[in-house]
Amino acid sequence: MRTKAVEKKGFTLIELMIVVAIIGVLAAVAVPAFSDMLEKSREGATRGNISAIMGAIRIYISNYTNVPPDSLTDQSFRAYLDPIPAVKVTCPHGQFRLSGKSNEVEISRSLPGQAKGKAVGLSAFKNDTDGWRYDPESGNVWVNNGQKDTRGIDYTFYGYR
Repeated sequence: MRTKAVEKKGFTLIELMIVVAIIGVLAAVAVPAFSDMLEKSREGATRGNISAIMGAIRIYISNYTNVPPDSLTDQSFRAYLDPIPAVKVTCPHGQFRLSGKSNEVEISRSLPGQAKGKAVGLSAFKNDTDGWRYDPESGNVWVNNGQKDTRGIDYTFYGYR
């Protein structure tokens, strides 16, 4: 009488280890690409917020006979844009995170070629690298941070593009 051989179904330990190693390699490649994609979306949102602020400033200037607002936190300007949208970029290549708190601090130094102005949205760091910067003389707004974005462009140039 002949007995049937019992077939064992399943994976060997070596096969499982190879699959885990492949998944690990794929994750090591995908996670940095995903975080870079998230930062690019934050950069796009920040550029969109600058456009919204600049649009509100232009409307304010047209309503007040070519006079820009003294501050983005003035009550007269708040009728055009309230609240001021936050800076979304997180500066992954630097040590500071940007926030969108709505306080205002005078800035004593400015970047080369830029007028001194007021920074809006500074966090607790108070180190001149956070939030928006606004120049009441020209009506210009830009990101108050000289660090580089994912394409190597200074965040300060976001208001000038």
